Parts: sequence; structure tokens; C-alpha cells
Amino acid sequence: MAAASRHEIRKSRKTAIFGTLAGGLMRLWCSTLRYEIVDRCKLGVPDGISGPVIYALWHNRLFSVPAAWKRLCGKHRGAAVLTSASHDGDVLSRAMSAFGIGAVRGSSSRRAIAALVGLKRSLEEGVDVCLTPDGPRGPRYKLQGGLVKLAQATGTPVVPVHVEVSSCWRLKSWDRFIIPKPFSRVRVIFDEALAVPAKLSDDAFEAERARIESILLAATHDPEPATPAP
Repeated sequence: MAAASRHEIRKSRKTAIFGTLAGGLMRLWCSTLRYEIVDRCKLGVPDGISGPVIYALWHNRLFSVPAAWKRLCGKHRGAAVLTSASHDGDVLSRAMSAFGIGAVRGSSSRRAIAALVGLKRSLEEGVDVCLTPDGPRGPRYKLQGGLVKLAQATGTPVVPVHVEVSSCWRLKSWDRFIIPKPFSRVRVIFDEALAVPAKLSDDAFEAERARIESILLAATHDPEPATPAP
């Protein structure tokens, strides 16, 4: 039973209600923000970038991105976000549905293989997927290798997503989650797509992981440094 519980998708009526309410609140909150959306890879152009992409952004930047994505390309692109199999993951998946974004349940610590299969299936169906490669538990601003493996296995380009906020609150969580203050300025950059080679040696894989991490870090204007690896 213990082994089974580690692999089950956790959800409840309480998390469903809370997630739905959270999604509605996020939409209302984000409607007050003054967005500037920079589309470097032409996602917002119907005849722009072809095929699905993998969005990569830091876990603590997630709050502002669904509304920006919906404004930019929600009318002609589908998307799904990877959430954990925990109750918190159920809340997040329900909240994302308020923006027309689906969810694949799983993480590096629970249902990892099932999550990878679900992500691959979404990409095969032409749906973009969104990963927070330092989640679900950190360290903050340290890109884990799963994103690179998914891009390798599917031949899907990676689109780094950067978020700049003029004024915000920060939660006392492992990632110091950022919530923009109402009516603040939020700049969301969908950066140029990155191709990941299908075959990489161990050293080349680490170099590719570090390359994507450095691109995300270069646009992360944060007075709080990355969390040191344990």
C-alpha cells in the first residue's frame, strides 16, 4: 500500500474547489497588471513557429505567465503544465484550467515515468508543455536535467521564458514565489527557441543543461541568489 500511495495522483473535492477559486482569483489579479509581452520566437503569429515547444521558466515566476501566454497565443496554441501528483499539484492544475491550460500530473519525486509519457503524448498531439526545471522542490534557480531529456527524446525546441516585475510580494517558500502587486508592470519575454541535439555524451549533456540554465539566469534580475545545491 505504501508503494502504491507514492505513485497515486492525489486530488480531492477540497483541492478542486480551492484550485478553481485560485484560478479565478489569478485571472482577476492578472487583469490589473500592466503587461509587456515580448515575442522573440513568434509564438503569437499564427503562421510563425511551427510545431509544439517546451516552455522553461523558474518556479517562482509562474504566477504571471499563464495570463501572458493566453494573451499572446491562447487562441491558436494549446498548452499543458507539469504539476506534481500531490494535493498542491491538483490545486495548480485546476487553477491553470482557468487560462485554458491543461496539466500533466507527476514530478521527479512521484510518478516521474508516467509524467514523462504524458508530456511526450502532449507534444505528439501538438500541445506545448511548460516545465519549471528547478521545481517542485529546488534548489532555486538550478535547472534539473529532465527538461533536456524531454527535448532530446522528442526533438522539441525549448523556449526560455523570462519574467520581470516592477513591484511584488515574495512568499516564504523554498523558491521565494513572486506575486506581482496589483497594477504593477510585468514584462514577460518568450525568448528565441533553442534546439537540443538528440544524441549527447555525458559531458555534452551537462554542457547543454548548463547552457539553458545560464540563459534563464542571465535574465533573472533577483537580489536573492540561487539556492546552493545540497
